[in-house]
Amino acid sequence: MGATLSQLWPPKPTLTERNIQSQKGKVFLITGANSGIGLEMTKILYDAGATIYMACRTQDKTEAAMKGIVSGAKAPKDSTGRLEFLQLDLSDLSSIKSSAATFLSKESKLDVLFNNAGISQPPAGLVSAQGHDIQIATNCFGPLLFTDLVLPALRAAAPCSTPGAVRIVWTSSQMVDLAAGKDGFSMSDMQNPPKDNTQIYTNTKTGNWFLASEVGKRVDADGILSITQNPGGLKTNVLRTAPKWMMWISWPMLWPPIYGAYTELWTGLSPELGMADQGAYIIPWGRKHPGQRKDLHLALKDKEEGGSGRAGEFYEWCEEMIKDYR
Repeated sequence: MGATLSQLWPPKPTLTERNIQSQKGKVFLITGANSGIGLEMTKILYDAGATIYMACRTQDKTEAAMKGIVSGAKAPKDSTGRLEFLQLDLSDLSSIKSSAATFLSKESKLDVLFNNAGISQPPAGLVSAQGHDIQIATNCFGPLLFTDLVLPALRAAAPCSTPGAVRIVWTSSQMVDLAAGKDGFSMSDMQNPPKDNTQIYTNTKTGNWFLASEVGKRVDADGILSITQNPGGLKTNVLRTAPKWMMWISWPMLWPPIYGAYTELWTGLSPELGMADQGAYIIPWGRKHPGQRKDLHLALKDKEEGGSGRAGEFYEWCEEMIKDYR
C-alpha cells in the first residue's frame, strides 16, 4: 500500500529541465513524441542539445509540434538540438520494418530508445491492422518489433558509452500495482483477450515490464540497460478514448504531462542506474520501485530459477506473433 500511495503523491523530481546535463552529440528516439509526455521530453532534450527522432503516426501533427518546440526553445539560435520526424504506426506490424530501416539509414548509433507511445481504453472490439486487439498490438507487439529492428544502432552506441548508459525504456502503469493478476496475467487472457478493456490495458502494461526484463536478458552482454517505468498519473491523451465517467473521476487526481517526462528522463539518463538494474521498475518521478509483489518478481524468473516463467512465456509468444514482419 505504501508503494501505491507513494506513486500517487511522489516526492519532488530530481532530474528536470533545470539541471539536465548537455546532451550534445547524443541521439534519442521517442515514440509518441508529438503530444503528452513524449512532447515534454522532446522539449527538454532539444534544449539540452540532443538529436531527437519523433516517431509518430501523423506527419502534419508532428511537424506542427516541431515548430512549437523550436520557437519555444530557450536559446533557439545557439541550440545544437535537432528534431527529425520518423513515420511509425505501432498498430500496423507490416509498416514497422520500413520505419526502422529509415531510421537506420540516417543514424548509425542510438543512445536511448523511449518506448513511450501507447493506447488505453479504446472502443470495445477495436483491432489492429493484423486483427489483434488494438491495445496488445500497440502496447506490446509493435514496440517489441521496433526495438528488435533498431537494436543494431543501440549495440553500436554501447561500446562508446559506460555500461548501462545506452538504454531501452519501456512504459508501464500503476495499474500493475493496483490490478495485475497472479503472475501478472494468464496467457489465455493474452491469446483470447477479455471484454474488460481496463484488464486488457493492465495486462499490456504488465507485459511491458515483462518485455523489458526479457529484452534485458538478451542485451545485457552488450552493456545495454532495458528497464520499465510508471510515468505517473497524468493528464495526457492516452486516455482520449476512455469513458467520460472515468475521465471525470480521475482528472482531478492527475498531474501535468511534464511530470511524466521527469520520470522517463530519469529512467533514461540517471547515472544512479547501472547494469545491476537490468529489468528494473522505476516509479514517479524517478525512483526505483521499493518492491513489487512476490508473484510478479517470480514471473520474471524462469522455472529453472524457481520462478513461474510467465515473462519468458509472454516474450516468446510476442516474438512468435511478430516474426513474419522482420
